[in-house]
Amino acid sequence: MDASLEELLASLGLTPRGELQAMAGGDSATVYRLATDQGAVVAKRDDSQRLAGEADGLAALRAANSGLVVPEVLAQAGQWLVMEALKPSSRGAGDAFALGQGLRALHAHSAAEHGWPRDNACGLTPQPNAPLADGRAFQRQRRLLPLAAACHERGLLDDGLRQRIETLAEGLERWLPDVPASLLHGDLWSGNVLSTPRGPALIDPAVNRHYPEVDLAMLTLFGSPGEAFFEAYWNGDAPADWPRREALFQLYPLLNHLLLFGGGYRDGVERAVAQVETYQD
Repeated sequence: MDASLEELLASLGLTPRGELQAMAGGDSATVYRLATDQGAVVAKRDDSQRLAGEADGLAALRAANSGLVVPEVLAQAGQWLVMEALKPSSRGAGDAFALGQGLRALHAHSAAEHGWPRDNACGLTPQPNAPLADGRAFQRQRRLLPLAAACHERGLLDDGLRQRIETLAEGLERWLPDVPASLLHGDLWSGNVLSTPRGPALIDPAVNRHYPEVDLAMLTLFGSPGEAFFEAYWNGDAPADWPRREALFQLYPLLNHLLLFGGGYRDGVERAVAQVETYQD
């Protein structure tokens, strides 16, 4: 076992019982489960600074007391993050409704500025979060334009599609209202939602404050959480332009996937752009 992890466990008063057991996932870090004399823990290893951002995000989500389960961070130092190990369970019939209720409660925590006090990462991609007062400006300057430029530099976006994204980003003020910035998970695809005996759990956040539909759009990008989720989340308050917002806020994760995984996501980017463009301002 890595000496630095042994020292970190010792500082917590934990004695390992057995070897590190590799866990599935871990696209942005190596993830292990470890039995100790006080129960199992999860240990993540990453040589970058991403784990500090993850620890910060988990602490913020726990502090929100939304009713959703969030693993407790036990310690983070250097290349290791040690946290509570969640007990998995089969997905219950009420999980989707509980997730909708919990996410609504999470998003009720709002602030005037969009962003976060520190930068973090969405997967392997650095995520700039320097706060801005206007959400449209934040989406443009911190999300769409930097990723579009990065994809263009790598030859993943042609000039025409990059220009369409830039035009879309520059026109957000024409149709998207500015709103208080909600506390977000920030990378809420279905793989970052777990079922536990205590209810739905959130892991691997990229926390920031921005439009609440950002989390919803990510959750629907590769499927749907179901009608019960939306019934609980919207509670009769769904915005009339949700389909347009969904397409807009899926553009950032699609660009991120294009950057990380290559040209297979270009068509998805173009479809999202086209869907936003079909609406009349």
